[in-house]
Amino acid sequence: MNIFLNNKFSLLSALCSPVLRSLGVGGLLFLLTACATITYPSLPPRPKTSGVYHRVKKGETLWRISHAYKVSIPNIAEINKLSDTDKIDKGQLLFIPYARNVVNIDISKEKEQGFIWPLKRKVIVFYGAKKNNIKQKGINIRGRQGEKVIAARSGRVSFCSDYVKGYGKLIIIDHSDKFQTIYAHNSRNLVKQGDEVKQGTVIAKVGSTGRVSTPQLHFEIRKDSCPTNPFYYLP
Repeated sequence: MNIFLNNKFSLLSALCSPVLRSLGVGGLLFLLTACATITYPSLPPRPKTSGVYHRVKKGETLWRISHAYKVSIPNIAEINKLSDTDKIDKGQLLFIPYARNVVNIDISKEKEQGFIWPLKRKVIVFYGAKKNNIKQKGINIRGRQGEKVIAARSGRVSFCSDYVKGYGKLIIIDHSDKFQTIYAHNSRNLVKQGDEVKQGTVIAKVGSTGRVSTPQLHFEIRKDSCPTNPFYYLP
């Protein structure tokens, strides 16, 4: 508020200068109109409930933020009007309901507990997209034939098959907290059912098996067997 008042008085002082008086009424109106177009970062509308604003930093995910504040993802998504296809960006302000203080999230300590990209390339099909009236349950990431696919999180291989209709060669890994990750369209599976894998372990090679015609990875994150938006979990 003090900054606004200081700026206001500075502007009035400037308007009283001989140079600006020479501009006349038209010139002053133009100046005031130009000043009115200046925009400043603003907070999203504050809900009626108590809470704090968290500014998203590089590497943070909605899942990490949810854990840090002990507030569920659905609660944060609903109050910030995030759809199940949205992703959050660095610098974005999120209102965290019921939180009393802003939490500084140490990403380095949470790396193993969180998820990493199984393939760092361009996403070509997004979660929630519809094709032939079928909702996309994950994301498809473009890759090169035979490129390495890594485990997004440590866990146990609960399913591995060389053919699943539509998916081709597919791997499912069970993680803690009732999470699962799914990797499909592989050209080759490098693990078998029952294997324990560490985050970052190479588990498959990119391919075009199943219903795709170009090399790509279909990737899903499921919670309690239900598909969720991978962008809520991937840095």
